[in-house]
Amino acid sequence: MKNKFSKMDKPLLILMILLCSIGLIMVFSSSSVAAILRYNKPPTYFFIRQLIFLIASFIGGIVIINIPLSWYKRISWLLVAGIIAVLVLLLIYGGLTNHAQSWFYIPGTGFAIQPSEFAKSFIIIFMATFYNSLVKRKINNVYLYLIPLSMAGIIGILILMQPDFGSAAILLAIAFCIFISVPMQKSNIPKIAMILGIGAIVLGVLLLYSGSDILNSEQMSRFKFQNPCQRYKEKTGYQVCNGYIAINSGGLTGVGIGKSTQKYLYLPESHTDFIFAVLVEELGLICGIGVLMLYAILLYRILKIAKESYNLRNSIIAYGTFWLFAFHIIINLCGMLAILPLTGVPLPLMSYGGSSTINFIAMLFLCEAVAIDNKSTKYNYEVNKIVNSRK
Repeated sequence: MKNKFSKMDKPLLILMILLCSIGLIMVFSSSSVAAILRYNKPPTYFFIRQLIFLIASFIGGIVIINIPLSWYKRISWLLVAGIIAVLVLLLIYGGLTNHAQSWFYIPGTGFAIQPSEFAKSFIIIFMATFYNSLVKRKINNVYLYLIPLSMAGIIGILILMQPDFGSAAILLAIAFCIFISVPMQKSNIPKIAMILGIGAIVLGVLLLYSGSDILNSEQMSRFKFQNPCQRYKEKTGYQVCNGYIAINSGGLTGVGIGKSTQKYLYLPESHTDFIFAVLVEELGLICGIGVLMLYAILLYRILKIAKESYNLRNSIIAYGTFWLFAFHIIINLCGMLAILPLTGVPLPLMSYGGSSTINFIAMLFLCEAVAIDNKSTKYNYEVNKIVNSRK
């Protein structure tokens, strides 16, 4: 374990701990009032739960960095098949919250699991191992390259049927970004573009004439997201406008930790979707920009690990993690600012949530495993180079 720790990307580990710590503090500050007034719970209710999620995540992370990356090839198909089966079962037996059937509730615990969060990571792992195998064996069959994208499409549709537009959009965007980054023969590109175009048209027609509403009225209302303060009596306008008020109230230096007024039930999701608004209100715009800079450095470290990888599997794992975090950050912040529709996407390592927290930290530790493997491969390569030069 000591040897593995020495090879980890230390800046990435420090950033992960720092963002989790800031997030934990903000979860306590933003949720304490809602815990009492809305949920009739102690003020530390969400704080303690988030702390449990973080401890479990870091313990799981230690396990992840000790698993050989080659092992994921053996279970990648099982992960994808398993998550498809779970998502199908979710549509039948899942619990309904906020008009979405996205959670399995664990009886007697008060905890719930959101499979769509883990689906994003499973598709990254599957695409990494699948494409690495194709490139390694120099296979140029265009239809084989479309298999992972098809799996992502099936999973995306199942998530959309919950309906969870935000998670489905992120999963499909990640899959597409990975797909276009995979090296393939240039002669196959027009054929792939044609197949994808036909597939998109067929899917659109099927959805249009299926007779079912993929998005309910609650989700559809979120596409009316501009000018929120002119729609204050509407749910999306009410939330975003109060987010504006929180940001404006904070100014440059904030009103002080724990002194937010918007968390007094003005912001219904103050410890999840709008945690950044409360952070800016209490700590100020300067601290808000500081957090954004931490995210930027985090993304840079992940991208650096991807570029330093010696095989396609490692590169895609890190590259996919980069897009996982980037899309969540962009969609959460743009939704909060009414630049994009509000979709309920959590802010990585900051927002309250068990499944999302565990998944984000697991993927960061998987990136650390890639960093360890990269350094071990580089060391072995240099040793072999020295040995061969002496022969």
